[in-house]
Amino acid sequence: MIGAMRDAFWLSEEERQTRDLARAIARERVAPLAGGVDEREEYPAESLRHLGQAGLMGLYVPEAYGGAGLGALAFCLAVEEIAWACGSTAVTYLVQYAAGYPIVSHGSEAQKRRYLPRLAAGEMTAALSISEPEAGSDAAAMATTAVRKGDRYLLNGTKMWVTNGSRAGVVTLFATVDRGRGHRGVTAFLVEPTFPGFALGKHERKMGIRGSPTVAIHLADCEVPVDNRLGDEGQGFRVALGALDRSRPAVGAQAVGIAQAALDAAVGYAKERRQFDRPIAEFQGLQFMLADMAMQVHASRLLVHHAAALVDRGVTGTALESSMAKCFAADAAMRVTTDAVQVFGGYGYTREYPVERFMRDAKITQIYEGTNQIQRVVIARDLLGAR
Repeated sequence: MIGAMRDAFWLSEEERQTRDLARAIARERVAPLAGGVDEREEYPAESLRHLGQAGLMGLYVPEAYGGAGLGALAFCLAVEEIAWACGSTAVTYLVQYAAGYPIVSHGSEAQKRRYLPRLAAGEMTAALSISEPEAGSDAAAMATTAVRKGDRYLLNGTKMWVTNGSRAGVVTLFATVDRGRGHRGVTAFLVEPTFPGFALGKHERKMGIRGSPTVAIHLADCEVPVDNRLGDEGQGFRVALGALDRSRPAVGAQAVGIAQAALDAAVGYAKERRQFDRPIAEFQGLQFMLADMAMQVHASRLLVHHAAALVDRGVTGTALESSMAKCFAADAAMRVTTDAVQVFGGYGYTREYPVERFMRDAKITQIYEGTNQIQRVVIARDLLGAR
């Protein structure tokens, strides 16, 4: 990592060990595979296997279910290191948390024992499914229905933009039991792809994070056992918001990792590239660019660590800080990666160097887990006392 940046927070010994382990695995095992994963739009199975073998897949899972029982900050540290190496691997790793944490927070004992040990071991992955064709930012407008029939719910509808949906062994999926109740009808379910009536739809071809599969899911009288309802009927919106408050800092951490990789690459290139008989790093205009990039990365990291630390302290109502961390870090990553391409000049626009991949991967952090426009709405409402 370029520069002698001190830890943004005083990390515990466990957190430092987690970061150092994630960094070692990411740079030795994940980074060498990243270019091929992107070029071939290939699921990063080998990278995820390395993370699982290192015990990093279950950081958020309680020790009683085979995990490490660590907090949000430790997880964000790991996400940043993995994102530095490969954005596709990072988002697949991140969605494990977004989809798996609701099982930790709202799952029954049977649900926890069924899913958490396998998620922690890396034996299966999870996906989170909220969005629909007409319900993206407005999650309360979802049209997928869930009707109880005896010991089953029948789910009908189409879900969109499901990250890892074609690889997941379980999907934390949201549907409404009563559209007339708005968000109060939204209910969470743990849906397995083997359930009757479950079908995968279109596999999206994306600009960035191309090794992470994004698919549609079609539900036609999909039979979900009542035992697979996550929480009570009508509790799903609260489950989703709780997951997003925790996963948004992690998306911020992904953005920080991508931006740090771009900064490191730009600094290294500026020292080596010579023009007018000297390294371009000696030109003040370029030095100012690098300084601005470094400030944006560091400020983003501070916001991410602050939001994650609040979550770990059990502070209630962290939506403001989580939205700030995600929004600022994502915007910063887009600026930093764009500037990195500029530092590389024509070479940066080619696939010979990874900065064009960093730029493509950074863009999605401004969109998923709530667009940055929605994050600004959340921030403004908190400032103005609106509910």
